[in-house]
Amino acid sequence: MTGSAAQRPVLFLDVDGPLIPFGTAPREHPDGHPTFETGPEVLGADSNPLLARINPEHGPRLAALPCDVVWATTWMADANACVAPRIGLPELAVVVWPEPSDEDEQAERAGLHWKTRALIDWAAGRPFAWVDDEITDTDRAWVSAHHRGQALLHRVDPRRGLTEPDYVALKEWLHQVSQGRPLA
Repeated sequence: MTGSAAQRPVLFLDVDGPLIPFGTAPREHPDGHPTFETGPEVLGADSNPLLARINPEHGPRLAALPCDVVWATTWMADANACVAPRIGLPELAVVVWPEPSDEDEQAERAGLHWKTRALIDWAAGRPFAWVDDEITDTDRAWVSAHHRGQALLHRVDPRRGLTEPDYVALKEWLHQVSQGRPLA
């Protein structure tokens, strides 16, 4: 890649937690999580019932962000088949997770998320935001020490999924990156 496309930020997006909320206490949602209808052409008869928890408004909001959205989920290619059409996204790039090495397993035992090292490799120095519900300070420290580009590790509350404050944080960070401003 050359020019500005080489520096376009990446948004690594997990599905379970950020798009499919789970784990809410019954007192918060006594009737269960909110569900959203879509046509049968998207769901099919044997679809995962958790997909109904995905708010279709996420698609346009994600598409409007000035970045390249990439699936960073155990759904892998199934995210393009099952999630993207449901929320109106085109087929997206997918992080293919490598087989864990001994070094990866040691890092995980030390508290590093199993995705962290692969995401840094995939970004290859490009600025990136990672949206997940399992990010820790260990991941932030690792990225800070091993990634030469700017990075935002944004933890989403898995009980609610992506919310307005999450989108505001992403937009502000992406705006700062696009302006070439140093980030705090």
